[in-house]
Amino acid sequence: MFESLKKLAVAACLTLAASASAYSAPKTVLVVGDSLSAEYGITRGAGWVALLEQKLKTEKIPARVVNASISGETTIGGRTRLPALLDQHRPDIVVLELGANDGLRGLPVASAESNLRAMVSMAQQKKAKVVLVGMRMPPNYGRAYTESFFNMFKKLSSETRSPLVPFMLEGVADKPALFQQDRLHPTAAAHPIILNNIWPQFAPLVKE
Repeated sequence: MFESLKKLAVAACLTLAASASAYSAPKTVLVVGDSLSAEYGITRGAGWVALLEQKLKTEKIPARVVNASISGETTIGGRTRLPALLDQHRPDIVVLELGANDGLRGLPVASAESNLRAMVSMAQQKKAKVVLVGMRMPPNYGRAYTESFFNMFKKLSSETRSPLVPFMLEGVADKPALFQQDRLHPTAAAHPIILNNIWPQFAPLVKE
């Protein structure tokens, strides 16, 4: 009887240890974006992705952040690169911050939507959660285009059941002082605001 109880106790301890290990295993976060995530024109380590990594450490959330963002990247470029990135890093969470360059070039919204949808599908097939990061186009692109572009992200979020950051530059876009001389790329001072926009949608996934 004693030996049986002892074996049961050992088995229970091993099960608890395994569960604790699985729960505390660091998540891998893959960020696939453009210059807004690639620290264009600012000091290395000052961008929102680097700030995200710091925040995770401060809050003692075990996670590894891989920034695969490239300045000038479009949705088709991201779609082309993503399969290899998924195989290499095996992320638990994928943050998709793409579309701005498609919009600035006036490319068809349907094309950007198709590419982003394919990327979400690729990530989900690999069992990764996806966070979509939305963007707005300047009003000089015309009301029809700007509204269609902005609403594309809402549509994708709803149909793919992916959390959405409605507008990455909320609280930044209307403040000229927070932009570099090109008036397109945020200064380092803007990136904590960007992180604050992204964190509410991202945090539940990395904490679960």
